[in-house]
Amino acid sequence: MQLRGRVQGVGFRAFVSRRADELALGGWVRNLPDGSVEVEATGEEAALRSFVEAVRSGPRPARVEHAAEQWFDTREAPRGFRVVG
Repeated sequence: MQLRGRVQGVGFRAFVSRRADELALGGWVRNLPDGSVEVEATGEEAALRSFVEAVRSGPRPARVEHAAEQWFDTREAPRGFRVVG
């Protein structure tokens, strides 16, 4: 998922990481040089749907103006979530 708007410098990655941990998802989140944020998550579908909804809103100071998501089937089990950049 790639998110654009006011998503850097507002605690967005920490927010995403906390929400992923609460939902027992694996994956990562990182800032991109163009000012957007990229997220990849794995886990149960219901948890992922809840995660996507939360990420589209973001923390209070953030403003997500565009969110592009892609869904893939995978057999990987969640292995923790981390901030990578």
